[in-house]
This record gives sequence, C-alpha cells and structure tokens, in this order.
Amino acid sequence: MANLKTGLPLLIFSVFILISAELASQTGVISEKDIFKHISVLASDSVEGRFPGSSGDEKSVKYISEIMSSPGKNHQYVQNFEIITGVSAGKNNSLSINDTQVVFNKDFAPLSFSASGQLNAEVIFAGYGFDYNKGEISWNDYANINVKNKWVLLLRDEPLPATDGYDFKNILQDRDKVITAIDKGAAGVLLVSPTAFDKNDNLIEIKNPDGSVKVPVIHITRNIADKILSPSGHNIPELENKIITEKQPFSFNTGSFVNANTDIEIIKARTSNIYTIIEGNDPVLKNEYIVIGAHYDHLGFGGEGSNSRRPDTTAIHYGADDNASGVAAMLELADVLSYGNYKNSRSYILVAFGAEERGLLGSKYFIENPPVPLQNIKEMINLDMIGRLKPDNSLQIGGVGSSAEADSLLNLINKNFDFMLVLSPEGYGPSDHASFYAKDIPVFFVSTGAHTDYHTPEDKAEKINYKGMQLITGFIFSLVKELDNMPQPLTYKEAGPKAASGARHGGARKVSFGIMPDFAASDINGLRAEIVTPGKPAYAAGMKNGDIITAINGNPVGDIQEYMFRLGQLNPGDQVTVDVNRDGEKVVLIIQL
Repeated sequence: MANLKTGLPLLIFSVFILISAELASQTGVISEKDIFKHISVLASDSVEGRFPGSSGDEKSVKYISEIMSSPGKNHQYVQNFEIITGVSAGKNNSLSINDTQVVFNKDFAPLSFSASGQLNAEVIFAGYGFDYNKGEISWNDYANINVKNKWVLLLRDEPLPATDGYDFKNILQDRDKVITAIDKGAAGVLLVSPTAFDKNDNLIEIKNPDGSVKVPVIHITRNIADKILSPSGHNIPELENKIITEKQPFSFNTGSFVNANTDIEIIKARTSNIYTIIEGNDPVLKNEYIVIGAHYDHLGFGGEGSNSRRPDTTAIHYGADDNASGVAAMLELADVLSYGNYKNSRSYILVAFGAEERGLLGSKYFIENPPVPLQNIKEMINLDMIGRLKPDNSLQIGGVGSSAEADSLLNLINKNFDFMLVLSPEGYGPSDHASFYAKDIPVFFVSTGAHTDYHTPEDKAEKINYKGMQLITGFIFSLVKELDNMPQPLTYKEAGPKAASGARHGGARKVSFGIMPDFAASDINGLRAEIVTPGKPAYAAGMKNGDIITAINGNPVGDIQEYMFRLGQLNPGDQVTVDVNRDGEKVVLIIQL
C-alpha cells in the first residue's frame, strides 16, 4: 500500500491523533481498518469491476446496503432505475438487391445508430457524402442529384490521399455523413469502405449504444456495393480512383433498387442508487439536508467503448480509487455520523450513486426523484477518487465558487489538517456533483486527482493510501460538522461552467453556444441544455437551463451527436436561429456567435 511520505511533518500526525481522539469521544473513530475493508470488497475480483447492471454491480449494491443499514438507527433505501448498456442486431435484418437476397453479417450489417425500419427504394451513389463550402473552396456530392426518399450509397472516410485544400475532418465520420444525407432528404443510407480506408473490408461490429438517427443505416461490403453499381457500369475501386484523381465529386443514379429491413434491439439493465437518511435533531433545521455522495460503479472488464484507457485490454478494472475510495469514506462517515453521541441539527443523506461512468446517470436520477423536496437540499459533498493522497499532501476541492462562504470555510477547517488545498471555483465537473450544481445547489468536489492507473486494470486496492484516506475522511467530517453548525445554509452562487473547449473528430470546435449539454438524456427528442453559462452566446439570446434544443438553422437536432455535428458547421460571427422546447412550448432564439 502507498503511504504518506516518511518525512511528512509530525504536526500533521499530532493533529490527526487529536482529531481521532475527538471523534472517538463524540462519534466513534474513523477507522483505517474499515476503509481498507470496504475498498478490499468493492475492488475485489468477485465484483468484476462493478459495471452497471452486471452481477458485480448487484453484489456491490448488496454490500453497500448492508453496511449502510448496520448502524441500526438508519433507514436504508434503494432507488432502482434502468440504463441502456448496449445494442444488438435483432432477428429481422434483411437486404436484397433487385430482388436478389444477400447474407446478413457476411454481406451487410446495420450500424448501431441505425433506426429500425424497412425501405424499398432506388439507390443513388453520392461519392463521399460531403456538402462542404468554405469560401472559394467547395465540394458538394449532392449538387446534381435528387436523393429524396431514396437510398444513398456513400464511401466512408475521405478521399485518400487527402484532397488538397479541403478540410473534411469535422464531417467525415459515418454519422456526420448520415445526418447530411438525411438533411438532403434521403430515406436510408448504405455505407461502403474504400480500399484505402479498409483493405480487409470488415463489417462494422455493433457494440456500443450510440443514439439513433431517423433512417435505416447499413454497412455493406465492396462486393455488395459493386452488385448495386453493376447496372451503371461502375465499381468501387474505379470510383474511388476517379474521385481521388480528378479531385471532384462524382454522383449518379445506380439503376438498382434495394429492399432492406433493419432491426436494432436496445439492451437495458437495472442498476441502483443506495442511500440512508440521518435525521437531524433540531425541530426546524432537520428539514434542511446535506448530501454526501460517491459513485460506486466502474468499468467492468473494460474494452472498446468502456472509457478504459486501455481499450484493447479485456481485464477487470478494479476501480479501487475510482471510486471504491469515495464510497469507503462515505460509508465510514455514515457510521460516524449516526453514532449515538453525535447530535446533528440538520439532516444528512449519504448516497452511493450508480452508473456515474455512463454519464452521471445515478445522480441525475436521484436529483430528478429526490427522497426529500429538492429545495430542502442545501449542500452536496461529492467524494470521487480520494485514495491517492500524494507526498505533497495536496487535496483538490472543486465547486468552491458555487457558494459565497466555501473558500473561507475550507481554509478555516484546514488549519487543523494542513492539507495543501487546491481549490477551483467551477460548479460543474466530470462527476456527480454536477447534477446538483445544475439545480442551484452549492457543491464540494473532493479528490486527490488523477494518476497513471486511472481507468486501467492497475487501479488496485493495494495502491491506496489508507492513512491519507483516514485523514481526508476526518477533513470531510469536520466540513459536515461546520455546515451543520452554521446558522444559515451556504449562499448559492453561479460558478461556470467554463465554455467547453476540446477536440471533435481530431479537430478543435470553432464555436460554442456556451452551454453544458446533458450528455446522458436518451428519452427526449433534442439536446437539453443542462447549464447555460452567463455571458455566453446562448445566455445572451435568452436560453435557460433545461431548454431542449430541437433545431439549429432549421436543421433538426435529435441528440448530442446531431448537436455536435450542427455546431461543427458553424463559424465565429455567424447568427443562427435555434428552436428550443421550453416546458412544452416552442421558443425560437437568435444566437450571435
């Protein structure tokens, strides 16, 4: 196990002994032994990486439930909810060319984001499927064809070697091309891999859920594409060479009809939030709640699409630090805060969230289905990856800008601990506190930071700094006690988020609306703006938290993927119209970028 640096000042250990003595006399001891036990169970082989909906997930829920209910006076509750864990091809996938049947999973396969449905229509070849116009440079595969209500046959990727002067990186993904085809009126899309892109011509394997477009989308082999092209006298290698050599689009009616049925099955699983409520003793203040939360799920066996940093490795991702560490501290606090001699004025909710790694799904479900009135939740403390306290004794705490008092409060508490506090103001962040901040609740996001074992099979129990965790848990206890003793709850403040910047398909996004999208919502038609950042374009145009974006410049937005595609087509200085659904009413906004 990793311990604190041997040369750590004796003052810290002296202070810790005093704190431990105080806890022992008032609430019972924060036990390093108990923390070790919890992590050893939650990061063991038997729970197999705690993937949401798995048997290991169920075992984790059972263990956490038993520990939460063990103090005796607490009531322990389980919130069950469904998540999408995968997609698969159903039994009713078929494709025929001019009435000649071809073989499923040998000649063709639907894509994971395909709609389920049937289409019998003409096939139009539309090259690489681009509609690209950047000043004097343009490339439009749809310029001289009509694809309305027809199949569109498209080459995947881009002309290779890349065509001089063109920058296709933001529009070359399969989904990007499909959205463009739908915008042009296509009723279905057939994709084929050029030789330069995939010489082996492997069909795309359906693995991970990726939303759904509104039309059937099918990947076919080059041999099948050549059969479709046969009446026109063309074939894929010849067309690929022609487009690359001439450096211009080439589109035409193939003369073939395709009748296909796509059948995509959505795989769902049940997972849970587990929580306990410790009721306060003050007749008035007990109606105010402090939430202490930590997610218990992890990546299971990893693999492609799991967010593993080793996607080519199938092995248990133990998640000892991420986030068995946070759950262990939360369970220990549940024990300490429910100890008989401890008298709390306000009430506490201690909760283990499920499916955080799938997009904060557990905390979103909790906040949408709160066990107490949402306005009664006054603060939220999120513990995520607190198991690797470094030799410099640094402790990262985010969200300090989400309340007026947080900064001074933390520094006051730290006088008894001497952590090197690394404070950041942003209320939003990549963990469950973001769900609470989105509802105007002050948050604290406590972490010891990332490390090279993060999201790999090497995040194991023996690498946890247990003495450091004991110290951090004592710090959190002191924070909870200070929040409990305050005459008034924390004063909420807007604290971001910063406008998201980052890569998309290998290229930087040129513009931003200044919103934090709801990446997890799968039950709405559109893209929900979880948080609209003050001072940014969407805010200036009147967009509000919770608005659902349904169209940009008249082009539909069905989900996060389509939103990102539409955004990638915009430029700084553009003025765009945005349709939003606000509580069932259509509102049109004009956003100046």
